[in-house]
Amino acid sequence: MSSTSPAPLHLAVALDGTGWHPASWREPVARPRDLFTAGYWTDLITEAERGLLDFVTIEDGLGPQSSLPFAPDERTDQVRGRLDAVLIASRVAPLTRRIGLVPTVVTTHTEPFHISKAIATLDYVSAGRAGLRVRTTFRPDEAAHFGRRTVPRLDGFDGLDGPDAQQAITDLFDEAADHVEVVRRLWDSWEDDAEIRDAATGRFIDRDKLHYIDFEGRFFSVRGPSITPRPPQGQPLVTALAHQTVPYRLVARQADIGYVTPRDADHARAIVAEIRAEQEAAGRAGETLHVFGDLVVLLDDSQAEAEARRDRLDTRAGEPYTSDARIFTGTAAQLADLLEELAAGGLSGFRLRPAVAGHDLPRITRDLVPELQRRRRFRDAYEAGTLRGLLGLTRPANRYAAA
Repeated sequence: MSSTSPAPLHLAVALDGTGWHPASWREPVARPRDLFTAGYWTDLITEAERGLLDFVTIEDGLGPQSSLPFAPDERTDQVRGRLDAVLIASRVAPLTRRIGLVPTVVTTHTEPFHISKAIATLDYVSAGRAGLRVRTTFRPDEAAHFGRRTVPRLDGFDGLDGPDAQQAITDLFDEAADHVEVVRRLWDSWEDDAEIRDAATGRFIDRDKLHYIDFEGRFFSVRGPSITPRPPQGQPLVTALAHQTVPYRLVARQADIGYVTPRDADHARAIVAEIRAEQEAAGRAGETLHVFGDLVVLLDDSQAEAEARRDRLDTRAGEPYTSDARIFTGTAAQLADLLEELAAGGLSGFRLRPAVAGHDLPRITRDLVPELQRRRRFRDAYEAGTLRGLLGLTRPANRYAAA
């Protein structure tokens, strides 16, 4: 590839139940009866690996899915219930070889100590292909599952842009940033050569190479060290979805990848500029931080077919489907055009959300990927064995190891 060729794009898919459209489970290809089996998730993720995708994210939450943003609903015509995303990833890890596995974790009600060892374990099980997607929650019904705290309902304030709502949002994302900081320090709390494992001398571990992290903050007080040795990648990937300034700041402070939802190339350019400014303010200007665009996709042989399928799904759902992300309906070639257009706004990759997993995921791997390969915008083979390697991220030094 010549030096003037555009950079290859990174591609991920976001897996959520039978797909992102709420009526997806009613499609003949959807397999709703298999949704809570290991085989269902293995099939989806091995299909994504067949397409040489960088990674998959797996959605999760701490309450039943809802059509309402801040409360449960009473609907019985949509998928409700989930398997645990980290456990799905751990089950599928031995059955895959190269694709990254990035389960969602909700920082608002989970302890960083638990998350750090769960993702470190996933990194071991997958031989260096683990990451996590950080999520926060403002749902009081989810807080009630834990009984340790209450969270304010955002729609209880005078508008989401009001000072009280913005302060509540800021507090929740500051907590998420501290959560990730604790997780990252715990991953480093064992030096890489802390385990000696010398049967002859009877020394398994060098205690001087385990470190207290002694984190004291507004939200957490964690001494450490972890119980799990440093993960194979040193630091598994941290990713987060962001729609506005406060979440952009979390991405800039703590993430390796931020997922954003641009409307067009100019909007992408503005979002990337804001994240880069926040990244510099956070003292991370020299670090690689990928910004991926999120798109919901309905892919067919023609735009008319894709639009007809969307109309059919909307009719079954009883209302038009809307999303925080742009919804694309069309062909693989048209989607490739759009991805190239958006990438010109500074995005280094994309996280695609299949509207119907059983239909649109194979369209991504078997139609879109070959189209991008023809344009020399996507890999022809996996070029690294770890997720950090696929994304061009070096293995970081341990912050506690003596220089």
